[in-house]
Amino acid sequence: MHIDAAAFSADWVRAWNEHDVDAVLEHFDDEVVFTSPVALKVAPQTGGVVRGKAALREYWTAALAGIPDLRFTVERVYQGIDTVVIAYRNQNGGLVSEVLRFNDAGLVVEGHGTYAPADTAS
Repeated sequence: MHIDAAAFSADWVRAWNEHDVDAVLEHFDDEVVFTSPVALKVAPQTGGVVRGKAALREYWTAALAGIPDLRFTVERVYQGIDTVVIAYRNQNGGLVSEVLRFNDAGLVVEGHGTYAPADTAS
């Protein structure tokens, strides 16, 4: 399996900047597991671990409702064997890295939003 990290990140950032959660989720497996300290704040019942595409849609939709000016700018993209890391700045200038692991079908099965400790409130 080969993921084109540059093409994926371009599509990913376009969908996020258009606030199109469904377009982002097209790349995610139904059984995805996603972790984020922001999920812990937006959906505390998850413990910061969101399981399944439906729950991820719910979390991201709620998060977007609270951040109407959300905008990402990709700074760097890294590629591993089955992993892509997108380092980006959010609308507050905070540096974030999204670590995404893909299955053989090219869908994200595991994701981790990672923030500098001071930026988790963003």
